[in-house]
Amino acid sequence: MKRYVICGISNRAMTMFIKPMLQQFHKESTIVGLLDNDPLRFQICKDAYKELQHVPVFLADQFEKMIEETKPDYVIVASRDDTHVDYILAALKENIHVITEKPMVTNARDANKVLEAESKSTGKVIVTFNYRYNPFHRKIKEMILEGKLGRITSIDLNWYMDTYHGSSYFRRWNRKRDLSGGLSVHKSTHHFDLVNWWLDQKPEEVFAFGGLHYYGPEGELNPKKEDGRYCSTCDVKDSCHYFVRWNARSGAIQVKDDHLLSGVFQNDPPYTDYRPDACIFDSEIDIEDTYVATVKYDRGTILSYSINFSAPYEGYRLSINGTKGRLETTEYHEPSRIPFEYPEQTIDFFPLFGSKETIQLVKSSGGHGGGDPILLEDIFLGPDPLRDYDIQAGAEAGAYSIAVGEGVWRSVLEKRSIPIKELI
Repeated sequence: MKRYVICGISNRAMTMFIKPMLQQFHKESTIVGLLDNDPLRFQICKDAYKELQHVPVFLADQFEKMIEETKPDYVIVASRDDTHVDYILAALKENIHVITEKPMVTNARDANKVLEAESKSTGKVIVTFNYRYNPFHRKIKEMILEGKLGRITSIDLNWYMDTYHGSSYFRRWNRKRDLSGGLSVHKSTHHFDLVNWWLDQKPEEVFAFGGLHYYGPEGELNPKKEDGRYCSTCDVKDSCHYFVRWNARSGAIQVKDDHLLSGVFQNDPPYTDYRPDACIFDSEIDIEDTYVATVKYDRGTILSYSINFSAPYEGYRLSINGTKGRLETTEYHEPSRIPFEYPEQTIDFFPLFGSKETIQLVKSSGGHGGGDPILLEDIFLGPDPLRDYDIQAGAEAGAYSIAVGEGVWRSVLEKRSIPIKELI
């Protein structure tokens, strides 16, 4: 049985790791330590999972003490993005394996530190890129490996975050680049890793445009230019289109996503010194909400990528062009928030010479399109022996996804193309 400690008792840690470890994987794993900078999180976690009542807890500056006392085989990192690097490096120094939430770290400088530390350690890093495990994404990988598309020449990937989910990043710590790396790192590394993995190529150069168009003090729908507001106590919230779209004027504020406890609002804070309802029009926001980017790969493929964090619906459109044909697929996320009829996702393949083929797949239950449960099986049970290709992401994959993400925002700020070799 493997021994695990968890750094960062976030809602993500509780739902993605702790709950499955206590239920599906209790024969293979045991939790021997919890670490966080907020004691209230220990209480919330232990109230939710009575099996952890006697598990020792440690504050953020007690990592070495935790390792010495608990002697874990693995460190799971699910804390705020900017803290990942400290726990990863400390674990590798002790030759302990690491399982970390994406992004692995928030910048290329720290990614290089992780790569160097791993090269000197017997510990290895796993990055939980769960989108790889989505059944449609696995099928696309298999089609590329089979040579169905031929040599891949270009990819178009357009991602849309709706006004509910997209705005949530601007209510919390994600809105500060020094804490999250910006959304081209915090969010888009999901997407860049997918493309890197599909292609099995290394990114070489990035060029991008971007800006802050919807949020921040200059947002066109800002009802009042005033810093320091919170949705719970705001005197102009009934004039805020983002607020009234998702909240009844007389009801409690609900800020829900997979990183927060359900029903979090100001007069019942779940954590110490943590507010998930900061104003999306505050001037401290220093990240972008819109990107268009081009990425060149080392074997010639070109990626055209865009993401918008204030769209009418959530999902993505993907097309992959190859020397033997073209693949297209569209996914709509969060159906309860889509105010129109939409088709079920399929994969359409158009051979260069021939008839269109439509591929339908069995849907999987679980988060991220059914990717989370399969990812967890690979982590706690080992890779699926029936799968004949690599899917689990390591430190190098984490580093290259971050390099592309940082290359995107640097290109926007510096108005030049960014060679990946400057970063990794």
